[in-house]
Amino acid sequence: MSDVTVDFSPAAAPLAEKLLEPAREILARYPAGRERSALLPLLHLVQTEEGYVSPNGVAFCAEILGINKAQVGAVATFYTMYKRKPTGEYLVSVCTNTLCNVLGGQEVYDGLVEHLGVGHDETTADGKITLEHAECLAACDYAPVVTVNYDFAVDNTTPQAAVELVEQLRKGERPMPSRGARICSLKEMQVQLAGFADERDGAVADGPAGAPTLRGVTLAQEHGVAVANFNIDTPITTTKPARDDSARAVKDPGPVPAARPAEEKHGGLIANVASKVKAAAATVVDKVEHRKAGAPVKAGDDKDPEVRAAEARQPDASTPAPGATTAGLPDGTPAPSNAAEAAGVADNQPAGDGKPAGDGERGESIVSDSTAAHKRQNARRGNEEKK
Repeated sequence: MSDVTVDFSPAAAPLAEKLLEPAREILARYPAGRERSALLPLLHLVQTEEGYVSPNGVAFCAEILGINKAQVGAVATFYTMYKRKPTGEYLVSVCTNTLCNVLGGQEVYDGLVEHLGVGHDETTADGKITLEHAECLAACDYAPVVTVNYDFAVDNTTPQAAVELVEQLRKGERPMPSRGARICSLKEMQVQLAGFADERDGAVADGPAGAPTLRGVTLAQEHGVAVANFNIDTPITTTKPARDDSARAVKDPGPVPAARPAEEKHGGLIANVASKVKAAAATVVDKVEHRKAGAPVKAGDDKDPEVRAAEARQPDASTPAPGATTAGLPDGTPAPSNAAEAAGVADNQPAGDGKPAGDGERGESIVSDSTAAHKRQNARRGNEEKK
């Protein structure tokens, strides 16, 4: 794709003049036809120039990759490391997640808010500091922690130490962190995130791990805890076999036993299944003939499944419900002890056999009574309207 000429739009042209060559270098890292995967480092590349992903930056990425701006915007708005508005020279992040919060992270953040006069994702008037609270900075053993442009700056932070840090940054100083790389500006950090080496002297430090990180190893050494027969010089074995002739050689499995005929192999299984199918079919035929003849259904497990399910769903009214007593109401339920409740129950006659209204003599009487009541009610309404 480095040989392809792109006609940039007026929006993307200013960035293309400055970033086209490093952008093509990024694209060359990916196989042909897979250049779209370069979108993430390209967005960081845009931030090296402008400090955030501007609309012009979105247009530049879209046009050099041959995709639309909506696709670029979907990625740029998903990751928090892509800023969508101008950001300060130094992005100060305070962890306020569980462990850092318990150990004072929120107090550190609140102290910076009060001192700088800005809140989350806001920038000071001089354009030096953008403050943000972070969910996790992956340094729980140094909690609470503060980073500057994603590099660790202060471990075991206190509100006073955080305020001193931002004041040094606002004065143009770059204090040396207790561990890790030297502090850089946000644009310089974007160069590294885009995949390019930072040429500053001492930009990348290689300091030893801190005591909290090594605490587990130290305790193991103090108490003589070690893995049995462990040798640190033992080479790590590969997960895949070596691709040589010996690895590809196939061991002779010996004579292959003669295959049994299909009938011999599966005959028993097929016969067993066939016998079960025939038995089930015979049972169904017997039940159908039994119901056609109108023969009475036997009690117990021989009862027709439909009848058994219906009776379980709605027992006969003459059979009291389980646990009910025959004293009190006609259906066998106990009579209410409260007078008002008893009066209400008397006005609501039990359904009895549970058949739909109109399905028997009693149901027909209920329907007729209800119909007569509706007629009387409608008659009263008509008289009132006439008056």
